[in-house]
Amino acid sequence: MFCHLKVLLSPRARANSLVGRQGEELKIKIAAPPVEGAANEALVKFLAGLLNHSRLHFNIVAGQRGRRKLLRIEDLTEQELRDRLEQLLNGLKEVRS
Repeated sequence: MFCHLKVLLSPRARANSLVGRQGEELKIKIAAPPVEGAANEALVKFLAGLLNHSRLHFNIVAGQRGRRKLLRIEDLTEQELRDRLEQLLNGLKEVRS
């Protein structure tokens, strides 16, 4: 079982933070620069912490070099992902780490 997550990434932010939804995408700010995969690694680590899911289960399947990314998350159903994101986004100002 797996699910997909569309992300709009803003690298070189002041801090890692979950901003909210932008259309079908989840908007996330990451402090790491987009150099040598640093922002991608930071994104996976941040999302794994937010979703309480192992980093090993995340794979960027599209957008490795762009701001728009498609992630495949193993061992998580679409419904579980929706439920976890809904919890995070309810009352969200900005979730930071």
